[in-house]
Amino acid sequence: MEKRFSGVVMRATGSWYDVMHGGETVRCRIRGRLRLRGTRSTNPVVVGDEVVCEADEGGDYVICDICPRRNYVIRRASNLSKESHIIAANIDQALLMVTLRAPETATEFVDRFLVTCEAYKVPVTIVLSKIDLQDPGAVADFRAVYEGAGYRVLEVSAPEGIGIEAVNELLADRRTLLSGNSGVGKSTLIRAIDPSLDIRTGEISESHHKGRHTTTFSTMYPLAGGGEVIDTPGIKGFGLIDIDDAELWHYFPEMMRVAPDCRFYNCTHTHEPGCAVAEAVKAGEIAWARYESYLKILDEDDKYRK
Repeated sequence: MEKRFSGVVMRATGSWYDVMHGGETVRCRIRGRLRLRGTRSTNPVVVGDEVVCEADEGGDYVICDICPRRNYVIRRASNLSKESHIIAANIDQALLMVTLRAPETATEFVDRFLVTCEAYKVPVTIVLSKIDLQDPGAVADFRAVYEGAGYRVLEVSAPEGIGIEAVNELLADRRTLLSGNSGVGKSTLIRAIDPSLDIRTGEISESHHKGRHTTTFSTMYPLAGGGEVIDTPGIKGFGLIDIDDAELWHYFPEMMRVAPDCRFYNCTHTHEPGCAVAEAVKAGEIAWARYESYLKILDEDDKYRK
């Protein structure tokens, strides 16, 4: 192995990073000053990063530089925190896995994730998981809301083999971030797509109907059919960061479609007369659930910015 090389981060554990270079995985640490550069981030180096590595005096490899990212998915590290946590970088698309029960994915989580993907220009598809366990009426209502907003919704059951082919087509030759709450079946889906991968899966806790964390660290897996998928630890909350109130509505595609018809160019779509967004909500052209999420995000995120 040469003294200095570039590669892609395939796994991040917080202290060690697996970097792929020329078909070989090299374990690396990160140089101390790299940590300082990302003072607002809990993780300066993430899966998907293109990095430059070099051997130190002891023969270990260290990541000494990070190439500019073309995109990433980011969230607030915790409530009331000013720090961010980047989930993955340099991705072609995201799949957000959602379950309406066993366990239930909160609408607010879904909408915040979608807003972040819109803000950082990451195409996103919603995967409605464990479809064989879901209520058909609830599935129809969910599809109406999110397909109405402009998102593709896939119905999947990995154990039943439902929707696996459609997911395979979506993943082919792309780098995909797979995200969602614990217990929605991310690892099970990846194993169904490529059985050769060694990924642990867990059961749902009966007492709390929540998933157990089976993925401890973010890991990128090359797929036999081409492309790569990034499996992430289950995410509980999804606080937005670096998105101003005035631009939030830009990341709701259904609001963007009608907002040019508002009476005022700087309409906030909350109280102004002649608001085309409010009229579209009243007419049922924009789902009330999505508009309510918009209002909640405006209200709740104000306290983070003080």
